[in-house]
Amino acid sequence: MIRSLLISLSRSKAAERFVLSNSLARRTSRRFVAGEELPDALAAARASNQAGMKASLDFLGENVATREDAVQAREMYIGVFQRIAEEKLEANVSLKLTQLGLDFGEEFCLPQAEAIVKHAASLGNFVRLDMEGSAYTDRTVEMTRRLREKSDAVGTVIQAYLYRSEKDIAALLKVGCRIRLCKGAYLEPPEIAFPGKKDVDLNFVKLMKLLLGSGVYHGIATHDPAMIAATIDYAAKNGIGKDKFEFQMLYGIRADLQQQLVRDGYRMRVYIPYGRDWFPYFMRRLAERPANILFLARHLFRAS
Repeated sequence: MIRSLLISLSRSKAAERFVLSNSLARRTSRRFVAGEELPDALAAARASNQAGMKASLDFLGENVATREDAVQAREMYIGVFQRIAEEKLEANVSLKLTQLGLDFGEEFCLPQAEAIVKHAASLGNFVRLDMEGSAYTDRTVEMTRRLREKSDAVGTVIQAYLYRSEKDIAALLKVGCRIRLCKGAYLEPPEIAFPGKKDVDLNFVKLMKLLLGSGVYHGIATHDPAMIAATIDYAAKNGIGKDKFEFQMLYGIRADLQQQLVRDGYRMRVYIPYGRDWFPYFMRRLAERPANILFLARHLFRAS
């Protein structure tokens, strides 16, 4: 119930104004968000590289209000890739298609995404299309397939809590698509998503095995020790080398586990969000970890 409330609040402008005006909340957000400007994210990526981990930068923002905002986002991401190359960072980029104007139609959004993918490919880099709520799943999968017709420098994300995910993986593997597998962070009805953690976990393991057995380089995104152990066990038993896939985790979450996996010889990529539009992302992170909710609530009410 608390998770559902927080995810609902992530879409509330009133809640956003309240949190943004609270200095404690802003400081707490820095646990999950590298900062509000690109140099903050680049510094976090550099620190990750120095710790033996790769990075994926995400300029926070979704559902832009105008086409001009989408074009600006396109140019911003092209600039991000340029900075990554100039600073010789081991980092790629994750982005949301609604930030590139998907709400204005696929034919408007596609050229924005194509320009970014083309620039990334020219620099030997890679673009990950983040998966958003279920209203965008079909369009994100289709856009990924269309973009891969011109370049292999693009992949996407599949969420294990959706019933449809096995079918989507099968379709994407036919075109050799690199996939980031995660559990899913949006509030979805039981008609389309597994409502219980046990079933989500079972599906995650099932999909992980499909991905690792495909021969394509994928990212297994989880902070759950049980899911990590299942991945390590399956890879070891099937002769899948540690260089054939990577684990991925979110900035600010389980740094100890990230470092342990690196010490054990596994590849690790840290997802580094940044930007001023951090409120929806921040609320989804709180919804995933009850301890963070209690910490923030205690300090917010004390401050009030």
